Amino acid sequence: MRSSTTNIRRTRAAVLATLLAVGTVAGCGGGDSDDSTADGSSSDDTVATAEVPAGFATVSVEAADTVLDDPPEDLVVLDVRTAEEFGSGHLDGAVMLDFYRDDFQEQLSTLDPDVPYLVYCRSGNRSGQTLAMMQQLGFASAVDIDGGVVAWEQAGLPLVR
Repeated sequence: MRSSTTNIRRTRAAVLATLLAVGTVAGCGGGDSDDSTADGSSSDDTVATAEVPAGFATVSVEAADTVLDDPPEDLVVLDVRTAEEFGSGHLDGAVMLDFYRDDFQEQLSTLDPDVPYLVYCRSGNRSGQTLAMMQQLGFASAVDIDGGVVAWEQAGLPLVR
């Protein structure tokens, strides 16, 4: 059993290291966001990888696509958009948790904190805020897709409709 647990941890570490390395090389450019913060102000969607704690980062759509081509068995793809947005197109295998729900943080806290997460929204604002919440809740690792679904589609990558 211990060997199996060690292998799982190594796999998770390798996936996270790949995401962080590709995100660092690709850089995290600014995004055009129509999302706004809770106070109504606009926010920068991206954070340079060097500025985030280990285990939490913003990665390019290319890096996210690379991981999704051969994901670890326990990777959770988390879409934090509304049901209407989700229905208009989402990443294959994604689960939805509406950021705008009154009990969003409570629902987030019921998720397994020990598995890796790939989180996205429309443009990166809500998913970036979600990463901060996940870190505060004690999640082990989560990465945000830079630019969200907007960047994903602009890169010509597929969505499930």
